[in-house]
Amino acid sequence: MVNLKNKNVEISLHFLIWLVLFFLPAAFSFGSDADWKDLFRRFWIQLIFLAVVFYANYIYFTKHLFENKKVWFFLVNLLLILSLIFLKNQITDWLEPRRYNPNGRRPPAAVFYFMDTLIYMIPVAFSIAINAGKKIQKAEEMKIEADNIKLQSELQHLKYQLQPHFFFNSLNNIYSLIDFDQEKAKHSIHSLSKLMRHLLYKTDVERISISEEVEFLNKYIELMSLRLTDNTKVYTNFPKTIPDMKIAPLLFISIVENAFKHGISATQHSDIYFKMEIIENEIHFTASNSNFPKTDTDKSGSGIGVENLKKRLTLLYPEKHEFHSHLNNGMYIAEVKLDTK
Repeated sequence: MVNLKNKNVEISLHFLIWLVLFFLPAAFSFGSDADWKDLFRRFWIQLIFLAVVFYANYIYFTKHLFENKKVWFFLVNLLLILSLIFLKNQITDWLEPRRYNPNGRRPPAAVFYFMDTLIYMIPVAFSIAINAGKKIQKAEEMKIEADNIKLQSELQHLKYQLQPHFFFNSLNNIYSLIDFDQEKAKHSIHSLSKLMRHLLYKTDVERISISEEVEFLNKYIELMSLRLTDNTKVYTNFPKTIPDMKIAPLLFISIVENAFKHGISATQHSDIYFKMEIIENEIHFTASNSNFPKTDTDKSGSGIGVENLKKRLTLLYPEKHEFHSHLNNGMYIAEVKLDTK
């Protein structure tokens, strides 16, 4: 449908250009003694043949030039141009025969053929330039399409990588509950089933509403909080009224997972804070937690989720995001800013 529309625009543009070119001689001759026969002989027949040369090259000949048939391209154009010059001279002589002038001197016919050939090379050059521009544009469009396919494949890979990682962390959490609190373990499995339903049906799209993302985060925080002791306090500060905006799914879950992995100690008091602010089109999400770094042998702190987040932000929101993480007074703080425009 788009190609048909572009083709119609192209045809209309060509028609208007040639209409103007044919109209200009009549406009400049207005008020003079020139009649339609003179206009045809002096201007229009030349324009008609120029159009023949242009469209012969634009539609057919130039393709052979791009196929590296340069000799064929040169010879067929030379033959066409010389034939049209000869035909134009015959028509001109038929419309107005030349008067014999015994005292006048006429340049050799080769000079006229040479000058006319130079004129007819102008539409040839135009047709080459236009087709070359189209070829470059098409190559650029194909490159963009290939880049988009690569981008979607990479994003899909990152999403598939994130979901097993999330599921693995959740199962670890439930496993730790089984031995000392079976009721909480059952409740955790039920909560996990709701989260997995969200992963199955809500994340297979490019964008979801912020309210759905916040609901998912709340459910996950609730699930992870079931195994916590009184030593750990979790605080959330999410907007009560959420605007109708859409973002890529599962953008903040990696930061939340990271806070629970590194912010809990079996013997020391710890705090975990989650905060989201929405100001016009900008989302500011912050996770801060007491810092208890994992040891090298603890693979649960491998950092897959955060690296995944960084890659997804770069692909989904180029030049429209910020990600910062730092330590401040024993608290690890991770911040994401998104421009959703």
